[in-house]
Formats: sequence, C-alpha cells, structure tokens
Amino acid sequence: MRKLYFLVFLALSFNSIGQGLPGLGAGTIGTNKPILHGKNWVAITGKPLGATAGAQIFQQGGNAVDAACAMIAATATMWDVLSWGGETQALIYHPGEKRVIAINAMGYAPTGATVDFYKSQGMPYPPEYGPLAATTPGTPGGIMTMLAEYGKMSLEQVLKPAMELAKGYPIEAQTANAIEAQKARIKEWPYSKAVFLTHPGEKREAPAPGEIFVQEDLFQMLSKLVTAEQEALKAGKSRKEAIYAAYDRFYKGDIAKEIVRGTKEQGGLFTEADLANWTVKIEEPLHVNYRGIDVYKLQEWTQGPALLQSLNILENFDLKSMGYNSTNYIHTVYQAMNLAFADRDFYYGDPAFVQSPMKGLLSKGYAKERAKLIGAANDPKVTAGDPYPFQGETNPHLDLLKKQQLALAALDPAEIDSEVDKKFLSEFQSGTTSVQTADAEGWVVSVTPSGGWVPAVIAGNTGVGLSQRMQSFVLDENLNPFNLPEPGKRPRVTLTPSLALKDGKPILAFSVQGGDSQDQNLLQFFLNVVEFDMNVQEAVEAANFNSYQMQSSFGAHEIKPGGITLRQDTPDWVRSDLLKRGYVMDFWTKTSGPITAIWVDWKHGTLWGGASNYGDDYGIAW
Repeated sequence: MRKLYFLVFLALSFNSIGQGLPGLGAGTIGTNKPILHGKNWVAITGKPLGATAGAQIFQQGGNAVDAACAMIAATATMWDVLSWGGETQALIYHPGEKRVIAINAMGYAPTGATVDFYKSQGMPYPPEYGPLAATTPGTPGGIMTMLAEYGKMSLEQVLKPAMELAKGYPIEAQTANAIEAQKARIKEWPYSKAVFLTHPGEKREAPAPGEIFVQEDLFQMLSKLVTAEQEALKAGKSRKEAIYAAYDRFYKGDIAKEIVRGTKEQGGLFTEADLANWTVKIEEPLHVNYRGIDVYKLQEWTQGPALLQSLNILENFDLKSMGYNSTNYIHTVYQAMNLAFADRDFYYGDPAFVQSPMKGLLSKGYAKERAKLIGAANDPKVTAGDPYPFQGETNPHLDLLKKQQLALAALDPAEIDSEVDKKFLSEFQSGTTSVQTADAEGWVVSVTPSGGWVPAVIAGNTGVGLSQRMQSFVLDENLNPFNLPEPGKRPRVTLTPSLALKDGKPILAFSVQGGDSQDQNLLQFFLNVVEFDMNVQEAVEAANFNSYQMQSSFGAHEIKPGGITLRQDTPDWVRSDLLKRGYVMDFWTKTSGPITAIWVDWKHGTLWGGASNYGDDYGIAW
C-alpha cells in the first residue's frame, strides 16, 4: 500500500514547475533527504567535505564560480572518481551577460596516440587503465580558467580547502575500499603505489576508512601554483594575470616537466609540447527548446547533445498523459534515448577535427522523422539516422552508415546478448562526480569533472593522477568516423553538465555521475520536473530506468540491446508488459542517479537544492 501511494504521489502533476504538493511541505513527503533551501547560495557535490569546501568559499564572499572551483579542487584531492590529472567541463550562467558559457577543459590525445599505434599494440580499443589511457591533464586548467575569467577570489583562497585535504583528511570508505580492491593494478605503477598503499605488506594495504590520508606530493604541487600566483602579484600583475601565471607553471614550467618525466618513465606518450600547447576552450553551448524551456548542453565532444535530441523526439508525444513510469512512458522514453544515442555513437566527436552534423541532428524535423520509428516493441537493431538532409547537405559517410545498417539487419536475434553483468555495468557507469552551485547574484554553475579515478597512474612526484579517457576513442571508422584518436584531439566523452532557462532566466542546474547512464538519468530528472511537477529533491530521488542499447564508451565498448535496469518496486504488470515488448530486465534498490540539482525559485527569490539518495552526494545551503 505504501509503494502504491508513493507511485501515485510522484505521478501527480500541477500547474507550475517544481512546486511539489501544495500545503504539504514540498520535499518532506516521500523523499529520503530533505530539500535544501537557500537565500544566498547552494553548494552540492559528490562528497560532504567537497560541499563544505564550497560553503567555506561562499562564507568568505566568493561567488558560485569561486565555490565551484574550490569544490572541484577538493573532490579531485579526495579521489571522488577523479583526480588532478582528469578533466573538467562546465556550464556557467553569467548574470551580467545574461548568457550560458561552456567550459571545455577536456585533455587531448598526446603525441603518438593514433589508430595505428594502438592497433600495433594489439589493442581493439585504447586501454582502460595505465599511462596509455591518459589524455593530457585538464582539471587544473579548467579550475584556473574558470576562476580567472568568472570568479573574484585568488587561487590561493580557492585552493586552501584542497591543500588542507592534501595535508591529511579522514578518507571515506568508498575511496579507501576502491584502493584496496584495485591494489594489484596500483602496484604496477611505483608512484601510485607509494601514495595509495599506506600499509605495504599488510593484509589490508590501503588506508582504512576514517584513517588520515596524506598526499604530500600533491600538497607541494598545489603550493607551487600558489607560489606562482603570489610572485606574479608581487611583480604587479593583476588577479587574473597572476592566476594565469600559475596556469603556465603547471602546463609549461617545472610541474609540466615532472608530469612528462613521470609519465614517460611508466610507458606513457606525453611530451612537454603536449602540455604546453593544450588550452582550455571557452565555447558556445548547444541548446534546444522543450515546451518553452531552453536546455543547454556542451558540444558534441561530449554526449550532451543526445539529451537534446531525446527531448526533440519526445516533444512529439504526450508524456504526461502516459503517467510517470507507466509501461508506455518507459517504452517511449527508452526508444527515444536509443535513437538519440545511436546518433551519438556514430556522429559525435571533437568538432576541432571533424564537423559533426549537429544542425541536422538537433533540428525538430529530423526528430520528428526519428520519432516515427518508435513502434510497439523494443527495436534491438536501431541504428544512426541521416541528419544531413535536414541541414541541406549530403552525408559523406553514407557507405559506413549503410554497412552498419546491413550488419545489424542481418544479425540473428539469438546472437544478441542482452544480459547485463557486473563487469559491463561497472564499465558502463564508470567515473565522474558532479558539482552544482548558485548564488544570490545570479551565477549558476553545473560541472561534471572526472578522470583519474582509482586505480590511476600518478605522474611522477606530483601527486597528479592521470586520466583514463583515451578509452572513449574507437579504432574502427565503421563504429564512428568522427571519434578516431589522433594527437591533439579530444575523445568523445560521457561528461555532461546541464542548465535550463525559462524566459531567459536560469531555473535548473543538474548533472550526475555514471558514464553512459548520465544523460539517461538527466533526461528523466528533467522530465520529472517539467512533465510531472516534482521538486528537485523528489526528482533526484525518483525511480529512473537505464538502457544499455547504446555502445558503452568504456572498456570493450559493448552493447546490450533491450537491456534495462528498473527499480525493485516496479509493479508486476509493468514488468510483464515490458517483457512482452522485448526487454531484458534487472532490478536495483535505487536507480536515482546519483543526480545533484539546483532549482532557482524566481517567485520567492530563493534557491532549492537536491542531492540523490543514491551515493555520498551532499549539499549545503544558506
């Protein structure tokens, strides 16, 4: 009876977005965590100490960009499925300019990283781990660029929480146990072994949960950045110039030299020129309008446009009348995601190298044609479409597209493996944390920093754990002619922050960890708010479902047509109907993300924060 009440409660809809049940204390009924209410600011991220770092910066007078930078730095220091050698990507709403700005701090492929090189190593894809999996570090540049351009504090102020953590913090169980579980691989890399395995030779070689975990090399590296800033300020440089002096020390100075030396020693490809030539890109985001709401994502070097394509497709259906997580709703959203992700798998890549047909892919006309392909049952053979006519061009890859379509059409249904095993799931949902901040000045920030998760190769005596993002490239143009590795090219990644605006004003910041599941969970979160009028806490905790019919961006890049994860309280009649429609189901206790989000309440001039009940995500508001 309680389950039925919960489902009915979540399915209710009202006239205004995000208000929840009137008169019943929104966020207190049916949720495991309370909603956060703030008048001045909200800070939410993947770890409680990370949120505390953001709160400290806000309390010292920083804006939402300053706080976000401090939170990225803190979570990178805590190895919250990222490290300092990973990548950072963000969307920032600038209240003065009244526009959304995209930050591309994704590292790129180093010198020598080519299709032929990896094939010569006998690899079907670039590796999951190790020095040959590493793109150049992006997170330090991302933090310093965001801070210099849009913050107002010094680098020293923003790095202080991370530096205190590097000097020693009580490590939480998730990271400590991940180190222990991965210690065999960690022992392959001498600098990682020295940092992570604090009890060598003992039964448990990793730190225990709650033990003070010290990273002296990382502290010294961060101290060098602060010193570079201080020396520039003493020389009469501006705040901005001083931060970029620290940037140059990391990418062109003694820190860069040690990163290159330590990476090469362990078999990596980095050169000093690779680090010196890499730059953060400040870009225009992509966006679509869904029922009067403008949704913004990063460009097609991420999977973000797949959410935009999904929204365009779903705009052709009356989702609200189907009912929240009804069979028809689940089926329709699942099929729309498959269509969008099939396009992601074939067309997305670094636009600095090959121009994807994004105008056609994001056109309403193309979405309408794709929507017509949604039938009554699951289609395990869905492939990419042809968006080029919708931008007045001829597809230059028709031969590859037809080859893919013919290969899938000839596939025997009995050969399709839709069983979702533990290894596949861990690869499919690898990595990433999320950061959301907003303040009373109107700054709103959404970030999904990632890369350098445990087990990571640490680059020499820097404490910097290297990214594993090279694995997101493919080596076969039949899979994706836009996403083949070459030096200086960014892989097509899963990392995907989100902002939504209504009437030109930001209303939602939202992102999630979880690899290829990210834009699936974020799509459903957004629909929970817009179509079913949930407030942010209800929406981040609500039951989501995941498709595995798209190609994994990790490991062996597998695909599981018809595979779907649902929450355990999915009713029997929904299970039965989905089975008839060709789905292979598995069930989890929680399927909520973990999503973090902020909703801007313009009516009352307040900020509402939500952090899912899935993991360690945590927020603070004031």
